[in-house]
Amino acid sequence: MGLKEKLHNIKEKGKGKKWLPAFSAFHTFLFTPNETTHSGGHVRAADDLKRTMNTVVLALIPCLIFGIFNTGFQHYQALVEDVPFLSWAAFSLGAMKIIPLVIVSYVVGLGVEFIFAIIKGHEVEEGYLVTGMLVPLIVPVDIPLWMLSVAVIFGVVIGKEVFGGTGMNILNPALTIRAFLFFAYPTWMSGDKVWVEGAVERANEIAAGANLDAISGETILGALAQGKELVYSVSDMFWGFIPGSVGETSTFLILLAGLFLIFSKIGSWRIMLSGVLGALTMGLIFNSVVNFGWITPSSGFYTLMNTVFWHHLLIGGFAFGVVFMATDPVTASQTNKGKWIYGFLIGFISIMIRVFNPAYPEGVMLAILLMNVFAPTIDHYVVQGNVKRRLKRLKPKTV
Repeated sequence: MGLKEKLHNIKEKGKGKKWLPAFSAFHTFLFTPNETTHSGGHVRAADDLKRTMNTVVLALIPCLIFGIFNTGFQHYQALVEDVPFLSWAAFSLGAMKIIPLVIVSYVVGLGVEFIFAIIKGHEVEEGYLVTGMLVPLIVPVDIPLWMLSVAVIFGVVIGKEVFGGTGMNILNPALTIRAFLFFAYPTWMSGDKVWVEGAVERANEIAAGANLDAISGETILGALAQGKELVYSVSDMFWGFIPGSVGETSTFLILLAGLFLIFSKIGSWRIMLSGVLGALTMGLIFNSVVNFGWITPSSGFYTLMNTVFWHHLLIGGFAFGVVFMATDPVTASQTNKGKWIYGFLIGFISIMIRVFNPAYPEGVMLAILLMNVFAPTIDHYVVQGNVKRRLKRLKPKTV
């Protein structure tokens, strides 16, 4: 008996019917779904949700691989050990820390989705394929696995399932998970002494009594917010040889991934470009305030005001957030004009939060979540504006 006959018997006889969504999920993931539309006009195309999600995951793979090497490399750099970037030592250490994050993200997240599918009796969608890969790339490498598990459960349940599942959520699930970690466990998300795997602990063991400030492993944004000088070159920031979340460091690979998503017509170039323009605008405003002497940045609160405006594109998670999460087709604006407004405000607010929030000098996560909430409102006013303009054209001209 083939798979089609077995599915038919389950549907007809009802035996094991509650397990049908779980079985169908595995069957659909491995093969092309049998169900097609039976009525009404529709566009015949090769792309579907599974192919779309797999394409995004494919774009994330280079960032994941680079992050594995960089995690090990930054660890040995912090311990002042001469280990090449492309080395087995760097890769093995990075894989040992990052692969468990990926496994926990997928096992826990898909487990919650399967439970909801079985209880509610609906199909398991492929939406978590991307979320499960995004989550390990946007968290610190040293985060405990139990914290990640709790955050993933919260993000999938509160961020997606309570709204009806894939396609119904109003907030990006991956950013919902990160926001939960930020508010529930802020000391692990502060960007200070948690971004380089085990650097401080290993240094304590190897060189007790040495000056450990030089190997704190904080992010560039964390250092700049504390008034420290930028110790990395523009080249290092662009290629990604800097501390940070697993997938956010290499602006070069993120740029290539963005071009790939635009070419495959999955990511919106309008959102990406307008996000960059918004960030540059806010950065220029802060630089102008400093250059004209209206505010003198001091160590602490306004230090990031003095950061060169275009450097904001290379540091922190801005590039990663704009390419992979701001362009989420479910939570982003749907109209073309709305995408320009939506993306610009994300970039603008991201840099604003960076400067005015010294405790957490990163703003792209909060900016995207905020604009997720306002995306429907933006689209509403864009549509209403188009309707009003068309109604004016229909009004008869008075003689």
